[in-house]
Amino acid sequence: MSEDQPPKPVRQAAPQPSREDRLAAKLRENLRRRKLQARELAGAGSDGNEAALPKGEPGR
Repeated sequence: MSEDQPPKPVRQAAPQPSREDRLAAKLRENLRRRKLQARELAGAGSDGNEAALPKGEPGR
């Protein structure tokens, strides 16, 4: 390097997220995916009022 150029600042890497942070992020992602899936299943009925799963006999 020449003397007239200031040294470049050393970039520090972003700290790695902790195990708890990674787990929390995965749980949020999973929750969003499951909510979306539930909404799609609820809207899949012909009129939207049908239950996603058929109900069995009441005596069982």
